[in-house]
Amino acid sequence: MTQTHMAREISEIPVLVDGLLTRNADTLAEIGQAMRVLDPQLLTTVARGSSDHAASYLKYACEILTGVPVGSVGPSVASVYGAKLRLPRTVSVGISQSGRSPDIVTMTRASAAAGAITLAITNHPEAPLGADADYCLPLGCGPEQSVAATKTFVTSVVAALAMLAHWTEDESLKAALDRLPEACAAALLQDWTPLAERLVRAPALYVLGRGPGYAIASEIALKFKETSAIHAEAYSAAEVLHGPSALVERGFPVLGLIFDDRARDGFRDTAARLAGQGADVFVTDSVPDTTALPRTAPLHPLLDPLLSVVSFYVFIEALARRRGLQPDTPRHLRKVTETV
Repeated sequence: MTQTHMAREISEIPVLVDGLLTRNADTLAEIGQAMRVLDPQLLTTVARGSSDHAASYLKYACEILTGVPVGSVGPSVASVYGAKLRLPRTVSVGISQSGRSPDIVTMTRASAAAGAITLAITNHPEAPLGADADYCLPLGCGPEQSVAATKTFVTSVVAALAMLAHWTEDESLKAALDRLPEACAAALLQDWTPLAERLVRAPALYVLGRGPGYAIASEIALKFKETSAIHAEAYSAAEVLHGPSALVERGFPVLGLIFDDRARDGFRDTAARLAGQGADVFVTDSVPDTTALPRTAPLHPLLDPLLSVVSFYVFIEALARRRGLQPDTPRHLRKVTETV
């Protein structure tokens, strides 16, 4: 069988992560110094789709690491409603694979006019988003031909985390980032076949996460919809108990992304509770009455969720084909969505 574009692009992730970190070393140092001088009171993010999930990952990582709050600004606030923001001592981070979606570009320009320093994370630095920003971190992924973003999502998160590491001068995170390409290669080899067996005919599931893992749960739920026509809903492992768990009955599939962080014990309790309701629960851990999915050895609490999405991408590309779908060209979708 001919390899799909999606499969090839997933396989490129380890090399691309290494290239991103190496190629942008000087720029990251410059951005880190600028962040320390500014000492921002707020970060805002501007993104949509998978890029917005990367922004959500940045939110959790930044708030955990620095205590500086991060808010997602609706692009339509500027592009449709024409509102004027006030953003002193603020860094606005625009994330876009193409760098040319009109609403993302307009909101980033409006943020600059409101007093923010702007940072673009994009695969096309020559596009308006990167060209207009004060700083730009090019992803360097080359063409991404599959409609479903994979390599650009991972590298967007890595760029954001590397920015944080240089801003805070966190040597532990920097060292973990240096080891990340090798860990990504290991993540490609994790076998999630038991989940595939359960979902080959499934119409729906829940995907649960906490902290940065919730951002990954959101990305995973999107990919289930995009590539495999499965109605997946992402929830915080805490939030799922506030209503959504009422729909969980015998045989309902649940994927829980559990990692070795401070949320682990409570998350394990939630997984066990849902299994007790009769759900078919799959977790990246070991919990009684659930099915364990393999994951790479822990690297760093802020990086481990990202490694699981690499394993998931391998899984979902194969699941889409098994369900008789073409993961490169999901129905009703196109690669660049230019919204206003």
